Amino acid sequence: MVVKFVVNSKKRAYKGPPFKRLIDVLRDDFGLTGTKEGCGEGECGACTVLIDGQPVNSCLVPVGQVENCKVETVESLGSSAELHILQKAFLEEGSAQCGFCTPGMLMTSLAWIRNGGSDKSQEIREYLAGNLCRCTGYQHIINAVIGAVREYKKAKARRKGLFLPSPRVSGERAG
Repeated sequence: MVVKFVVNSKKRAYKGPPFKRLIDVLRDDFGLTGTKEGCGEGECGACTVLIDGQPVNSCLVPVGQVENCKVETVESLGSSAELHILQKAFLEEGSAQCGFCTPGMLMTSLAWIRNGGSDKSQEIREYLAGNLCRCTGYQHIINAVIGAVREYKKAKARRKGLFLPSPRVSGERAG
């Protein structure tokens, strides 16, 4: 069977058993090793990817279910030359220690932000509840998501022209 879907904005085709787990196709067949397998039972969230914009544990999804879907992995976020807002926030807050949960945390947080999630700590904690971390105690992760939400909203407002440039201080040179 051939399963056609979009991965990180590229059309892809997988030829093989339709019940092979999506995580295995992404890692083994497509070489996208950013998605991590923690428990293999859908309990830890390390393997979270976005399917049509929604966070999903890729260890639980047979590849046949993503026919004609849009799949996003952590590799879609940014590059070493230009980090995504979330990656910058995680870096600045020291949110990644061992880094194993980080891809799943980033992808779940991305869905939160794109879907208009707030910068309220308790709401973020509840949304990230399916993603487990054994290293950080979560506060650094929550702080990073709060910062990213705020940055995302500022950037979105600037694109809509809602922010005026700050006035120059007297004597400040333009340029």
